[in-house]
Amino acid sequence: MSASISHIPGVRSLLATAVDAVGGAERTGQVAMAEAVERAIRTGEHLAVQAGTGTGKSLAYLIPALRHAVAEEATVVVSTATIALQRQLVDRDLPRLAKALAKELGREPTFAILKGRRNYLCLHRLHTGAPEEPDSDTLFDPFEVSAIGRQVKRLHEWSSETETGDRDELVPGVTEQAWRQVSVTAKECLGVARCPIGTDCFAERARAEAAKADVVVTNHAMLAVDALEGYQVLPEHDVVVIDEAHDLVDRITSVATAELSPAAVTAAARRCNRLIDERVVDRLLEAADGLSLVLEELPVGRMDELPQALAGALTVVRDAAHGCVTALGPERKEDVEGSTNRRLALALLEDVHDTAVRLLDAFDEDEAHRADVVWVSGGFTGGGGGFGNGDARTRPQTVKVAPLGVGGLLRERLFGTRTTVLTSATLTLGGAFDTLARQWGLPVAPAAARKADGAATDKEPPADQNGPKWTSLDVGSPFEHSRSAILYVARHLPQPGRDGLPPSYLDELTDLVLAAGGRTLGLFSSMRAAKQASETLRERIKHPVLCQGEDATGLLVKKFAEDERSCLFGTLSLWQGVDVPGPSLQLVVMDRIPFPRPDDPLASARQRAVAARGGNGFLTVAATHAALLLAQGAGRLLRSNNDRGVVAVLDPRLATARYGSFLRASLPPFWTTYDPDVVRAALRRIDT
Repeated sequence: MSASISHIPGVRSLLATAVDAVGGAERTGQVAMAEAVERAIRTGEHLAVQAGTGTGKSLAYLIPALRHAVAEEATVVVSTATIALQRQLVDRDLPRLAKALAKELGREPTFAILKGRRNYLCLHRLHTGAPEEPDSDTLFDPFEVSAIGRQVKRLHEWSSETETGDRDELVPGVTEQAWRQVSVTAKECLGVARCPIGTDCFAERARAEAAKADVVVTNHAMLAVDALEGYQVLPEHDVVVIDEAHDLVDRITSVATAELSPAAVTAAARRCNRLIDERVVDRLLEAADGLSLVLEELPVGRMDELPQALAGALTVVRDAAHGCVTALGPERKEDVEGSTNRRLALALLEDVHDTAVRLLDAFDEDEAHRADVVWVSGGFTGGGGGFGNGDARTRPQTVKVAPLGVGGLLRERLFGTRTTVLTSATLTLGGAFDTLARQWGLPVAPAAARKADGAATDKEPPADQNGPKWTSLDVGSPFEHSRSAILYVARHLPQPGRDGLPPSYLDELTDLVLAAGGRTLGLFSSMRAAKQASETLRERIKHPVLCQGEDATGLLVKKFAEDERSCLFGTLSLWQGVDVPGPSLQLVVMDRIPFPRPDDPLASARQRAVAARGGNGFLTVAATHAALLLAQGAGRLLRSNNDRGVVAVLDPRLATARYGSFLRASLPPFWTTYDPDVVRAALRRIDT
């Protein structure tokens, strides 16, 4: 530890200074968290800390992070799951903290935001790079092509105005197809030394700023690339704070998932046009056709064995892609334009080749020891917006591969190399940190395992107690949940079915919304259910009903917040992304327990793997997934100290099923009732 840290006030004193500067009040949970984070940084022991809404957790980790960075001349990385939190940290929290603490720290600390290269405008690609091959969907659609052209023209104009080249600063945004025309991935980039516009590169400027900063704010995807891909994208750092840590496993899994489709193979082949011999390109195009024919015959879903026809098609794709890579030959440094085209082709070819290899290798081990899960997605999809009416159409089939688990990777490449603090408002599932800790690869005492009814069990596999050392802390929430909110479970309703919302659910929903006077956020397990509820209630109530998909989600949330009597119905992104304090939101309704679909290939494979080791696959995977979303959904209700309201779950299994106690233990400690008359009376009182 540097001697200079002795001249810097302690974390509690710095926190008091910061809170005073922003006009806040000291919170017990915030102080406890800040001191725990400082202790973790000092000892090197990892920390998981649950901090409920209203705790002020951002300040609680930023202050010890800034103190450490300034005193040790080190860098701390803060990783988030959402753009909204990144913006809050960079635009509001860090600027205010830097000014407030400058005197006590001895200088004003610095900070920067860093995203993946694909998020920044590439000036070389914009002005001289190779044009993007149009997607097959737009190839013969002049309206689509001209729309993309207009967006690219707008990007050219924006390039002379922007100081950062950051896509998120372009409002309104552009489609992914248009952005692809003016951006490159890390593999496609020529590199600052080779690129003629390298000195003006937005991505390189962002990396240079990050290299000098005390705190670097990034996202879970960048953290995953830095940890898993074998090349450094983040500056050297000895501490990482992972906010929104409940999302970490899904984000890491997403980065580690690969897919192969005939369209991707065809695109890679087209990239090679005029660069290599036509006959070599034709072999890859033929391989794409062969893969397409094989995939058309395969059922959608998880694969436990590799069909012989698919194995043959993947082998041909692998070898043809390798042939194209070989034909491209070494890079010629003097030919910048040729190098650009070669890089663009090589990036696609390597993705195709490496994914084909991974798919073939996934079946080398016996089923019990496989590290990857493989499945086919695509096939038929109903028309009519998901209701199954209208003409059915086909989606191109794709074969995907994802890791069965990411705990081993995180344990080795994240927890094994730097001190890590994981925080969120939702980390204790079933009342304990153990469930998420296992997914992260942290050791858990076997006695803490639980059965579906919440009782202790010895059937979980024993944990490795020699793993990374970590501690946990739940600092609670400043909200008095049992006085501010009611959990209502509609125990009298039938179990949910597969054919949309039953009439009794729609009647219950109508009664609740009328009692609340609107003011309702409806969280549904499917878009079909959200639309069904919206259409029904528009006929039954006078209050406005907004439905996700009818406008940009951000605009719908804004309208919902501004009109106190409106309702907003939607699906997955609303379960975690809505922050509407005040009278506009006093009722949160969830139509059913959000279990993963039984045919979800990754979830079902993970369940089976846990069961094969003697554990409870349903509780460990499906119930954990549901508990996390339930807790996140319920967390939409109380967003400030003055908020009051009801969380209503229409699915009676939350009260009647054996696993119900595990799920309820994952929710805040609301006062609970099963009586519809009691809850409707409470909603009417809140409304008046």
